[in-house]
Amino acid sequence: MTQLRVFLAVAERLHFRSAAADLGLSQPSLSQALATLEEGLGLRLVERSTRSVLVTPAGERLLPYARAAVAAMDAVTDAAAGSSGPLFGPLRIGVIPTAAPYLLPGLLPALAENFPDLRPRIVEDQTSRLLDGLRSGSVDLAVLALPADTAGIEEIPLYHESFALLLPAEHELVGRDDLPLDILGEVPLLLLDEGHCLRSQTLDLCRQVSARVLGRGDTRAASLTTAVRCVAGGLGVTLVPESAVESESRDPGIGVARFAEPRPGRTMGLVLRSATSGDEAYAEFGRVVAGVAERTFGATPV
Repeated sequence: MTQLRVFLAVAERLHFRSAAADLGLSQPSLSQALATLEEGLGLRLVERSTRSVLVTPAGERLLPYARAAVAAMDAVTDAAAGSSGPLFGPLRIGVIPTAAPYLLPGLLPALAENFPDLRPRIVEDQTSRLLDGLRSGSVDLAVLALPADTAGIEEIPLYHESFALLLPAEHELVGRDDLPLDILGEVPLLLLDEGHCLRSQTLDLCRQVSARVLGRGDTRAASLTTAVRCVAGGLGVTLVPESAVESESRDPGIGVARFAEPRPGRTMGLVLRSATSGDEAYAEFGRVVAGVAERTFGATPV
């Protein structure tokens, strides 16, 4: 890096003595550094005569790369000096589609307040692709339903939220808050498409009560909002997390019913690579997420 800085200083000043003064080097040290760089590259970068200093065509071609390399190293140094932990600068946060629309409106302002140096980058995707992104490094952490059960991935449980049943507004079950779980065997359930963890969770509950399920060759939705629109159209009923109830039940064609205690639900958590999971900053990040969930839709921190 010193050699590259010497090259840039000479190319800018076109004067060895001035370049040496800028860098705080003696002129012999500057000349030696430039000669070492040229020898290592096998190229003549600068031509020097008694009257002038010129950058060679090869040097001109390499100048943009030298500038980029020095700028990158300066950025690394600045970030390391200014960072108090991992919640500084860009952070790629994965969120599953059945949580993102309902959690992010409260979470993003909370992150800005609690971590002012953080620049969140949101990646909304299904669980399997978020886990792939964690393993490959394209995602830094993710908020999704547990368990993830993936090698090399650490899980931090954050909060628990109940499931509710969305039905056509005129359905006889609307308004009840004491539904037994086996009611799922008496209603036509609509499922999300393959890959959504909410689909798997719904199927697990259905297996317990032999529920009738629509979704293979029948009505099938790629998003929770689409499933709810189908409910409003009288095509069935669907299970949603409590976080989605308020926004997805605004349609006058939608009614809500809830289960008796203990209500079925899901545990949401923070998942990240095991190598980075021990940092207390991530635990603090998780507490912020859980606090937002508790305030926004009454989730229970765990």
